[in-house]
Amino acid sequence: MTGRSPWSSDELEQVRGLAASYFKKEVLPNVPKHVAQGHPDRALYRRAGELGLLCMSIPEAYGGGGGTFAHEAVLVEEQIRAGDPSMGFAVHCSIVAHYILAYASEAQKQKWLPRLASGEWVGAIAMTEPGTGSDLQAISTRAVRDGDFYRVSGAKTFISNGYVCDFLIIAVRTSDVKGHAGISLLCAEVSDTTPGFTRGRILDKLGGKGQDTTELFFDDLKVPAVNLLGGEEGRGFAQMMQQLPQERLVTALIGMASLERAVEVTVEYTKQRHVFGKPLIALQNTRFELAECATLRRVCRTFVDDCIQSHLEGRLDVTTAAMAKYWVTDQACIVVDRCLQLFGGYGYMKEYPIAHLFADTRVLRIFAGANEVMKELVARSL
Repeated sequence: MTGRSPWSSDELEQVRGLAASYFKKEVLPNVPKHVAQGHPDRALYRRAGELGLLCMSIPEAYGGGGGTFAHEAVLVEEQIRAGDPSMGFAVHCSIVAHYILAYASEAQKQKWLPRLASGEWVGAIAMTEPGTGSDLQAISTRAVRDGDFYRVSGAKTFISNGYVCDFLIIAVRTSDVKGHAGISLLCAEVSDTTPGFTRGRILDKLGGKGQDTTELFFDDLKVPAVNLLGGEEGRGFAQMMQQLPQERLVTALIGMASLERAVEVTVEYTKQRHVFGKPLIALQNTRFELAECATLRRVCRTFVDDCIQSHLEGRLDVTTAAMAKYWVTDQACIVVDRCLQLFGGYGYMKEYPIAHLFADTRVLRIFAGANEVMKELVARSL
């Protein structure tokens, strides 16, 4: 990253240092293990909680850090800079915790948020289904009211943190009304022994090998009716739409940090690598490629920083978040690919970070709403 972002502060830079130390000392030595088993160790969530790195933007009254989205942004940036592909903090802190903060009852906030902030629980959110991706209105997982409970049946897929989660927000259909009007959000406390709840396989992904992305199955899972977010059926789609701008900003931030890291490691490599008797960076093509990548880095950083500042001030709108999500992740994939080319054959080897960046970055154009959907959202505003 070039310089300090305008939304940063001395306190945030201290948080950055703490986060960097956590990833370097606690997480990175365990990455080979995480990749081999397909999921991170739960103890590392608890350790992050002990350090105060979880739910930093949640009020202190609920066990959080009492900070802002900027604190979450620092954590995301340092995770990417460290090269960790495993910890699901973006979902746990920036998404799940904020659904609870925004829509849960006071008693539920007091019960659930401290456990997420401490790392006792790992949070996940289940939207996507085998036949439903970005079209959230097509959700078919059903929740039928039965006295004081809902009985949930259906399947979800591509669920980040699905293998290790203890707390799950489930997008369900609570009525036969077509479209978004019949969608609700239910919160479930889950474990490997919860009746009606089954974790499927850890999916074998192109990238993000150490982070657990799973299938989840519900067969008459009983969820207390009081766990209906917002207390009224049919609010789920609107709730998701209200929270998606922050999720898309987080995705843009991941893309931004990935792009920056790609440029940094490539500049370093081209200064050390010699071809035709001189450093690779001395060749005009290399210099021009890096100049263009560095320019894209600066433009993307300026855009993302502006979006973060707007979000901190409550001004980030759906259209701008969609713009940031699609454009920055597109540029990240372009820059990472160009940087990999400068590594030559070594760029294709997994021992080099650029290869992992290439694989890990590609999914950013898909999740949190495919980039084609983002363009449609932007077009609707014209």
